[in-house]
Amino acid sequence: MLSDSNKWGRKMELLSRKDVMLVIAILTTAVLLHFVLEAPGQAEGGQLRVVADGQEYGTYPLGEDRVIEIVQDCGKNVIHIEGGYAWMEEADCPDGYCMRQGRIHQVKQSVICLPHRLVVEVLAADGEQADKREETGEPVPDAVVH
Repeated sequence: MLSDSNKWGRKMELLSRKDVMLVIAILTTAVLLHFVLEAPGQAEGGQLRVVADGQEYGTYPLGEDRVIEIVQDCGKNVIHIEGGYAWMEEADCPDGYCMRQGRIHQVKQSVICLPHRLVVEVLAADGEQADKREETGEPVPDAVVH
C-alpha cells in the first residue's frame, strides 16, 4: 500500500485494504449490470420499418445494403442500411438529433425524427415486433421512469 507520514510523524495509508475491496466490488457490480441489462431478450432484427407522418413508407430487409431517401413536405431524410445495421445518415431538420441516435439492429430499437414525423424501427425477420421474453412468460418492461 501507499503510505505517507502526517505532520505528527505517524504513517497514514492512502489506500486501505477496505478501499481496494470497495473499488473491486463497485467495478464488478458495474460489469455485471452491463451484461444483465444489455443481453437478455434483444434479438437481432431482420427488417426495418419506416413510418412517415403516421403512414407506413416501407419495410426493408436489414440484410440488404441500401440507401432510402424520404422526401416529404416538411423535409428530407436519408436512411442508410449496411451490414445489418441502419442509421439516419442525413436529415435537414433543425436539430439533427435523429442523426446522432446511432446505429440500430436489434428488435424494438428505433430512430425517430420528430420535426419530420418519421419513425424508423427494427422488426424481427418475420415482420413482428414481439419480444422473445413474452413467449417464455418472463416479465418485459413497459416503461422507463426517472
